Amino acid sequence: MNKRFAYLIIASMILGVLVGWACNQFLDPVAAKAAAGNLSIITDIFLRLIKMIIAPLVFTTLVAGVAHMEDAAAVGRIGAKTMTWFIGASFVSLLLGLLMVHLLDPGAGLNMAHMDVAGTKTNATTEAFTLKGFITHLVPTSIFDAMAKNEILQIVVFSLFVGTAVAALDNKAPQILELVEQAAQIMLKVTSFVMKLAPLAIFAALASTIATQGLGMLATYGKFVLGFYLTMGVLWLLLFIAGALVLGKRVVPLFGVIRDPTLLAFSTASSEAAYPRILDSLPKVGVRRRIVSFVLPLGYSFNLDGSMLYCTFATMFIMQAHGVELSVSQQIFMLLLLMVTSKGIAGVPRASLVVIMATLTYFGLPEAWIALVLGVDHLLDMGRSATNVVGNSVAAAVVAKWEGELDDMPDEDPEPAKA
Repeated sequence: MNKRFAYLIIASMILGVLVGWACNQFLDPVAAKAAAGNLSIITDIFLRLIKMIIAPLVFTTLVAGVAHMEDAAAVGRIGAKTMTWFIGASFVSLLLGLLMVHLLDPGAGLNMAHMDVAGTKTNATTEAFTLKGFITHLVPTSIFDAMAKNEILQIVVFSLFVGTAVAALDNKAPQILELVEQAAQIMLKVTSFVMKLAPLAIFAALASTIATQGLGMLATYGKFVLGFYLTMGVLWLLLFIAGALVLGKRVVPLFGVIRDPTLLAFSTASSEAAYPRILDSLPKVGVRRRIVSFVLPLGYSFNLDGSMLYCTFATMFIMQAHGVELSVSQQIFMLLLLMVTSKGIAGVPRASLVVIMATLTYFGLPEAWIALVLGVDHLLDMGRSATNVVGNSVAAAVVAKWEGELDDMPDEDPEPAKA
């Protein structure tokens, strides 16, 4: 069934591109925009359904996972190993983006130095980008408010407290724990229902985007887009190699089982859309659910490898296009700045754009220069969302291996008999 689902997703992507191209070519701009708006309704409903289940899914699975750990020391040990991997992966992603943008030089020849884009409006804002804002944002004033707003980081903090408290009790609060585990199973079943709509949402997302922007946008930004996807491919290779060093041959089935959630994240340009499916997929290759439930929510807040890769690549692209050169020391400081800021904007819409704008502002450059990448941001968001899925999946498997929580795989195909 998983293979059929993957084929259905690929078919939906191809059909979406074809329908979007037809609308763009054969309808006038007003009609094409109207068609795109109608198609986007399907995608919006699907993403709303995903957001509907994210908060209870994170809470129930994380509480259950932490509660089953031996004690608070185990939570701290696993958390330390998880953050060690996250910091290392973040640094590699940022550095790779910087090295590749210099090697490929995608901004050369654009001659944007004298172009005024100050009148271009963006939906991104750097208002939430403060150290105080980030620290205070970690702790929810109300768990119900955090769940209502899908503040994953705040839900994680509350869930860690609840799970650790349950683990610290002598009797493990069996009735509460059983209730949480049953709720988690119910949410996973709800997730399976929602995921059946994924191919339809993927078709609508691609068709609506191509209908309004056309395939011509690829030609205009060809070098930038291709350069970013090439860089992203190198990062995937590095993640595969790093995973192989820790997991050995187990890395091959790992990448096989995350194929569907990666395609889903790519097609919808949403890492959140893939979260429930990763949660369900990783145990099939031996990663125990309590590790998956612990690592994934943290990863969605602290380990956005694709987004960090994009931050350095896009920031330097913008500077290249406008003829701005940074010294080596300035570029090193930029990496450190991005390392910090990329951890402080969890839950902020269009987070990568926020980080890039903050970086431009820090170096005294106009925020409006971000407009240079807005035209293809959705296309690039597809790639970085897929990369975030791969990075967090590898992280969960590696931490499981380090903790001795990686079960032996059965000889038969780990895929279930039915979806």
